[in-house]
Amino acid sequence: MLDLAIIGGGPAGLSAGLYATRGGLKDVTLFEMGMPGGQITGSSEIENYPGVAQVVSGLDFMQPWQEQCFRFGLKHAMVEVTRVQKSGDVFEIIQADGTSVGAKSVIVATGGKPKRSGIKGEDVYWGRGVSTCATCDGFFYKNKEVVVLGGGDTALEEAVYLARICSKVYLVHRRNEFRAAPSTIKHVKENEKIEIITPATIEEIGGDQSGVSFVTLNVEGTQRRLEVPGVFVFVGYAVNNKVLQQADGTMLCECDAMGSVVVDLSMKTNVAGLYAVGDLRIQAGKQVVCAAGDGATAALSVLAYLEGH
Repeated sequence: MLDLAIIGGGPAGLSAGLYATRGGLKDVTLFEMGMPGGQITGSSEIENYPGVAQVVSGLDFMQPWQEQCFRFGLKHAMVEVTRVQKSGDVFEIIQADGTSVGAKSVIVATGGKPKRSGIKGEDVYWGRGVSTCATCDGFFYKNKEVVVLGGGDTALEEAVYLARICSKVYLVHRRNEFRAAPSTIKHVKENEKIEIITPATIEEIGGDQSGVSFVTLNVEGTQRRLEVPGVFVFVGYAVNNKVLQQADGTMLCECDAMGSVVVDLSMKTNVAGLYAVGDLRIQAGKQVVCAAGDGATAALSVLAYLEGH
């Protein structure tokens, strides 16, 4: 019987493992199919993590995390978890081969990923001019022009954020109406550095070996070409909550309309002993430093929970 099962090996899961084992738990296993590290290992440059002054790749950045987290006794199970369920006070970690492991508590850190638009050239220039994180990559386009694709709250909020850094932001949406809060729409429309292009679609993202250099738009049947080095795509976000889905199709714990897990400030769900962290939870910051904080918070909550049980 595990004291704690951690599902997912990104920054949130690893931080949870570190704080849990260093806090005294002996039987803690992190379930992750591949090597721990998470999505951030695919990033070419990280320069905004506090205390890390040099610019490093995501892979290099996460390498010492693994060494540090496993030093205190965290175990790594390189298996796929298909479902987490609860029977009485005990959780069952159901694995792909049909076997299961019991656990007194569970931290789910399976994350999520931004949806891709499917536009021609998007995959080619992904990470080389095409981004889904203005906070992460906006600084690379300081005093340059960029395109933002999307019409929801995230797209408009990120357009406003980028307008503080970039010389101009082209906000492209397929409809004239935006699916965002009225106050956010007002901010966008009042920002002189944001040009709204609607209704319009992006036909192609193009460039060369150095990255993106242009975007071709279809604006009500007329083509328009924008010479820009960066495109930010905000067309939705898919959380990886599949392990919480039960055999009857219900969810183990409360989730919002988008599938994100509802938690409190201690990362507790509405199921005793179950916690959700990182991009999986509601109102996630979707930054490494935020995910790490979530993991630490959840682990401290687990320590208090197990002490009381």
